[in-house]
Amino acid sequence: MDAELSAAPGLLEQIAAVARRSITRTLRQRALLVFPLLFPLILFAINGSSLSAATKIPGFPTRSYRAFALALPFIQGALFVAIATGTDLARDIETGFFNRLALTPLRGSALLVGQLGGALVLACIQSVVYLLVGLATGVGIASGVAGAFVLLALSILISFGFASLGALLALRFGTGEAVQGIFPLLFVSVFLSSSSLPRNVIKVHWFKEVATYNPVSYLIEGVRSLIITGWDSRALALGFGFAALLVIITLGLASAAMKTRLVRT
Repeated sequence: MDAELSAAPGLLEQIAAVARRSITRTLRQRALLVFPLLFPLILFAINGSSLSAATKIPGFPTRSYRAFALALPFIQGALFVAIATGTDLARDIETGFFNRLALTPLRGSALLVGQLGGALVLACIQSVVYLLVGLATGVGIASGVAGAFVLLALSILISFGFASLGALLALRFGTGEAVQGIFPLLFVSVFLSSSSLPRNVIKVHWFKEVATYNPVSYLIEGVRSLIITGWDSRALALGFGFAALLVIITLGLASAAMKTRLVRT
């Protein structure tokens, strides 16, 4: 028991050291901060005005398409977090940084969790900015102030899950090009979801089926429910549930991949 307690601070110190490096590197790369923020907001502005007629469809949940569309930037931002995290980690692998770490007592779990520190900071910045932009454009939060904090928590959890996916891809493939090559597939998963229309008003059968079985739909709907519905326990349970499942699966697989990548010598 005493040995475990004495080892714990060492692990935490290792995580903190790697996290500081990851956060510093993220903040120094302005492209990682600016582009992931601007691109989803540009799409939000375009969709919010050009698709406003969709609110006239019977069964549409709100009269403001801007409020309906605000959930999408949170998910798109999470995809950019995944690519940024995976690319940075792949760069460390390509430059031999991982090989040098193999000669140190740094634990693989500390390296993996600490490496996600920069992603967590980026996710926090993005979530706050998207929420503020939504409020500034007249979007109300039906769940109130408390719901806004829950929205931020869900958004950050989703981003952390996608960041873990980016880390997994980097550890499995080892190159930034491979990680970036997955990006179009991630974006397709967003567009084949309930991102543009609620599932109950989608008339194309195959599209509705794909959106129903697509986990991304429930991530979006969890965020969206706090904005336009209020406290929808089912939507929130599914949103948090799928986000947590994404974190558990990707972190578990990434930890296994780390063991094979970080070979001790």
